[in-house]
Amino acid sequence: MDVVQVAINSESAPGRASIGRGRLVSHKNSFIADQRGAVAFEMLIAFLFLGVSLLLPLADVAIAGIQYISAWESLRAFGQSIQYSPPPDVTNASAWASSALAKADPRFPIPNIQLVCGDGGIACSATNAASPKYYSYTTTVTLAPIVLRSVLCTSGNANPCTFTLSYSERFQ
Repeated sequence: MDVVQVAINSESAPGRASIGRGRLVSHKNSFIADQRGAVAFEMLIAFLFLGVSLLLPLADVAIAGIQYISAWESLRAFGQSIQYSPPPDVTNASAWASSALAKADPRFPIPNIQLVCGDGGIACSATNAASPKYYSYTTTVTLAPIVLRSVLCTSGNANPCTFTLSYSERFQ
């Protein structure tokens, strides 16, 4: 069974209160003895500490991860749209690249498509007459961390929070 101390105003001693077992103490001392409000105040400090030191950095990492995954999936979906709806003449990229780029996700624009001829990974050109086997393209994703800027923004670009993702897909 819990023992509860109750402050009772005593008329016999003005400015004094009785706590529990008949002792008379001042009102100030009765508030010091009854520290139920101290826990509520300490919880504010604990929540502030947890929010700033744990939750904000965790939110930065989660948002950065979601943005990175969204950009990567956008690249992958673009590659599959070309793979499952191939252009009529894969050797002439200038004829079909603009219509293919229009299918890209507007949040992660793709500036251009590069055709790779042969298995050597060399771009198609007048000197490289092999048939196109791959197409590759890039997009950029920009992070906006609140707390972990020095940890997450490590790219070598002009804006250290901007990352370039490249992707390539094979023609079937």
